[in-house]
Amino acid sequence: MTDTALLNEAARVLKLVQTGTPADAALRETLGRTRHGSAPALRRAVSRAVFAYFRWWRWLEPKQSLQKQAAAALDLQARFDRAPGSFKAEALAARAVPDWLKTEMDVAPDWLRQLQREPVLWLRAKQNEAANLPALLGDCAPAPSSQLSTLNSQLSAFRYSGPRDLFLTDEFRDGRFEIQDLASQLVGHACAPQPGQTWWDACAGEGGKTLHLSDLMQNKGLLWASDRSVRRLDHLKKRAARAGMFNYRTAPWDGSAKLPTKTKFDGVLVDAPCSGVGTWQRNPHARWTTQPADVRELAAVQQRLLDHVASSLKSGGRLVYSVCTLTRAETTDVADAFAAAHPEFEPVPVFPGAQPSAPGSQLFLQPHELNANGMFLATWKKK
Repeated sequence: MTDTALLNEAARVLKLVQTGTPADAALRETLGRTRHGSAPALRRAVSRAVFAYFRWWRWLEPKQSLQKQAAAALDLQARFDRAPGSFKAEALAARAVPDWLKTEMDVAPDWLRQLQREPVLWLRAKQNEAANLPALLGDCAPAPSSQLSTLNSQLSAFRYSGPRDLFLTDEFRDGRFEIQDLASQLVGHACAPQPGQTWWDACAGEGGKTLHLSDLMQNKGLLWASDRSVRRLDHLKKRAARAGMFNYRTAPWDGSAKLPTKTKFDGVLVDAPCSGVGTWQRNPHARWTTQPADVRELAAVQQRLLDHVASSLKSGGRLVYSVCTLTRAETTDVADAFAAAHPEFEPVPVFPGAQPSAPGSQLFLQPHELNANGMFLATWKKK
């Protein structure tokens, strides 16, 4: 595909985004209709140009054509990749994120530089496939040692850097691995469900964390998955079938006080809807569509979800709160308010059984430290 053809395809996607279509959906729609088909190389090239456009949007000249802006964004990306230090911290603070964010969280220079890097692709192997996956797929490297070294022996996370379309591989079709960000995988290890227990993934979405919990439970016990979207739950069921997961039930739940089941649980995960600031490296378009009012509205939703699930836990049960955002209102403010309103819960370490030097009951997973999404975790035990 020529550079001109690539930029024209990127411009088609960007025009669709300008009408209000999310970038991911615009990419799927445009590339699905192009005469070039859906070759992996094409998708990667066009996606890279589109996401570079949003990553470097405030550096671009808006009067230029979308093709020229996409070309300029790719050039900026290449310059940054060669010499990230040549981009001053002040310029990144002024241009890489919306102005309102600075009042909602600490905007660290290292985080801003991480935002401007292209994201890596993380895989989660099933526990019984972790030893074999690198040889089967190739181009896989295990998660490096980090400040979470107490977990390294438990992780089955791999960074993939190859050219293959993983969704088309036999290994994916056979359910040997999932595409799941490293920070998302760490949420599962914070839950630490045991085989035979009963857990509830209260905001399951399409089931990424649900499948991980089931794998950690060795498909034993009972795992409830709920979401307000029946469509997402239907997709979860398809993913579960591919993964060979059968220890689960699904039920729609709108987050209200009326819970989908009267079951008392050993553990509940509330992976709540959030502003998604922690995913802005992977989804740079959201930097320019998320508004400060969203943060306030979502924080209220998060608080209600925690309040409503509290009664569903057994004595001694574990409650895990996670959000892929870093704003104060959606993280420590929500966790502190829940703790104040529910004295029947006591804070416990984010990672059970970890060494004394491991994180406490609240933890920020920072993108520039993990090379992954940003995430906040808080954990309690019901007395």
